[in-house]
Amino acid sequence: METISCNKLEDVKITIPKQVGKLENQKTTIVNVSGIEVGGKEVVIFAGPCAVENKEQLFETAKSVKASGAKILRGGAFKPRSSPYSFQGLGKEGLELLSQVNKALDIPIVTEVMDTRQVELVSEYADLIQVGSRNMQNFPLLKEVGKSKKPVLLKRGMMATIEEFLNAAEYILSQGNNQVILCERGIRTFETSTRNTLDLSAVPMLKHLTHLPVIVDPSHGTGLRWMVPIMAKAAVAAGADGLIMEVHYKPEIALCDGNQSLRLNEFSELMVDLGKIAKAVGRTIL
Repeated sequence: METISCNKLEDVKITIPKQVGKLENQKTTIVNVSGIEVGGKEVVIFAGPCAVENKEQLFETAKSVKASGAKILRGGAFKPRSSPYSFQGLGKEGLELLSQVNKALDIPIVTEVMDTRQVELVSEYADLIQVGSRNMQNFPLLKEVGKSKKPVLLKRGMMATIEEFLNAAEYILSQGNNQVILCERGIRTFETSTRNTLDLSAVPMLKHLTHLPVIVDPSHGTGLRWMVPIMAKAAVAAGADGLIMEVHYKPEIALCDGNQSLRLNEFSELMVDLGKIAKAVGRTIL
């Protein structure tokens, strides 16, 4: 495997793949998501429901998060669930609803692809293709999204090391697609009080080792609504280029991840605080 040769190897004892590795004085790559730049001075906020459930839920949530300052709408049409009996998403119908919101509100969308056979379909609707935690080492899928022309949001595997995460990203870049955003979303540890252990130390480490932009998912990272604002603010302070958070207009009736989804007013209030923290570290949000 080709590796990058730079002073980063002197203080971090891992192998850094060549294309994701950060050369001396190299700036963060700007990933353009339909006009929204991720990796620049602005901390970009991705927000929306875990899953697309119906038109009312999606439109009401999307209108609110955009008004509060979110720049990209998240929403799952295909959902990887631990139980085969849990809600799996609306599939193509969900993609069509996302497309309607995209056109009506002029907001880019990010949605997950789970299978190589879905890449072409999802690419028709999504502005940004997400590869989820469970598929971080689905190498055929990584190659397939690497061949696409769409930017990719790659989430860290729930038990992946930084080195494994970087190698997964390298699969995508090796196919000619350098428009990749890395996402820290928590890893599985022995701790059971939270859904995952949000590894905020991964943010400065990834920024040190790679030129790719890095965002954080405090929703999956904690699994607890009350913790999401706290860890979101900490992520911005740690240098994250963006945040992806779950927001639902009625979390108590959400078909998935209601316990970790912010209410509309909670998200709006959080955005105000995030703006202050971003300013303190030389960044902007709104």
